[in-house]
This record gives sequence, structure tokens and C-alpha cells, in this order.
Amino acid sequence: MTSTELSRQDCAVTVLGGPTAVIDMGGLRLVSDPTFDDPGPHGYLTKTAGPAVGESALGSVDLVLVSHDQHPDNLDDQGRTFAESAPLVITGPLSAARLGERAVGLPSWTSHSVPRPDGGGDLTVLAVPAVHGPEDGERDADGNVNCEVSGFVLSGEGLPTVYISGDNASIRTVTEVSRRVPGISAALLHAGAARVPTKFDGRPLSMDSRRAAAAAAVLDAKVVVPAHYDGWMHFPEGLDELQSAFHEAGLSSLLRVAPHGSWVSLRP
Repeated sequence: MTSTELSRQDCAVTVLGGPTAVIDMGGLRLVSDPTFDDPGPHGYLTKTAGPAVGESALGSVDLVLVSHDQHPDNLDDQGRTFAESAPLVITGPLSAARLGERAVGLPSWTSHSVPRPDGGGDLTVLAVPAVHGPEDGERDADGNVNCEVSGFVLSGEGLPTVYISGDNASIRTVTEVSRRVPGISAALLHAGAARVPTKFDGRPLSMDSRRAAAAAAVLDAKVVVPAHYDGWMHFPEGLDELQSAFHEAGLSSLLRVAPHGSWVSLRP
């Protein structure tokens, strides 16, 4: 793990491992789903690799996005401490109630504006739905499969429109996002086909590789960055499966893969 501070970028993303990504847009630094614990057991899940870059290397962070706070592979112990100390956290309403006074809970299809230091106005963060399991999975009292999960769309004047899927397994949901938010040009897709034998007969809780390729086609995104496909034992599909699925779909040119901790431009 490097301790050198990550250089600031114009409009780019780096995946640190697992679901954790750093996004620089509009002069802001965002971190999604922070997970900074060392490898080891986390209840019924086991972390196999730490992040390429630790939180001390991130410098000043303006905003943390938390897709959901109830599973340690999306918010582990150090990640939770990191989020709770951030100036602003955007997440779902139920997660916000557990993440302290700096957390803003957005229901799906509502947004929050963050002033941009680059003078370009605001960065708009739109919460969008995510289904953390099969479409026909049993829903809880709040109508969620597995638990409340949020995806996000980031947009602003002069910036690409960026979709962050969160732990979503539903192509129907991706289709709805594409219909309601036209012009998405870049996507950070949680893949890996996460499976837990005791949940939903072991069916995927996040996109498998073929669904990730299908999501890219539905979105018509020009840049697709995969995340959440490694670092934990419950991900049976990794980078090889993703690259093969995008190749079979004729979409290899969209997939942007770099070593964890390396930057990928979000501009087409």
C-alpha cells in the first residue's frame, strides 16, 4: 500500500480495490464506498486484499458516497470511521440515519448540489435505485432486496455524466436509469457476481460479468470502469471474466482497466 498522496486530476477515477474508488471532478475529490481495513474475516465475509492506497494518501476529501452501510465489503470499520469524519456523506435515507449528522440521505430520484471549487457551478449528485440481489428476491419492510442500496449519477456543466451503480444486480434498474437520465457517458460498475450461499439460493447479489456488459450497452456509455470484483472471497468472477464478457459482446473498447491506484480518465 502506497503512502504517497494521490495527485489531483482534472476528471478521472481510480479504483483502490473492492468497491472503493476516488473520483476527481470539478475540483472536488469524492470517495465511493470506502473500505480501508486490512485483509481478514469480517463476520461471514472474508477480505483478501487491502486497498492499493490508504486513506492517509487521499488528502482533503470533499464528499463520500456510500451505496449502503450494512455490509462490510462496502463499508468496513476503517471505512466507516473515514466516512463519519468526512465533511459530507451522501447515501440512502436509512444509511444516513446511522452515519451521523454529516450524512445526507437521498431517496431515489432526488439530488443534492455541491459547490465546485473550479468555478463551474455545482456538482449534482442524483440518487438512483439499485437492487442488491435477484429481481424476484424477497423484499424487506422498506421494499428493498437484501437491504437499502443507492446508486448515484454525477453531473455538472462541462463535466461528463457519470453513473455509479452501487451493488446492483438488475438490468431493469439500469434501463430505468438510462431512460430517466439520458446522456450518461461514463459508468463505474460494481461487478464480481457477489454470492453468499445463504442468500437467494446463492444467486448473484451484484452484476455478473455478462450483466455488466449488458449494462454498458444499455447505458451507451463511452467509458466503463469496473469495480468490486476483487479483494473479497465472495466474488467468483474477476477481471478475466469481465474482459471476456465485454469481448464477447463486442464492447472491449469501452472497458477501462488500470492497476488499482492508477487513474482512468472519465472523459470519452
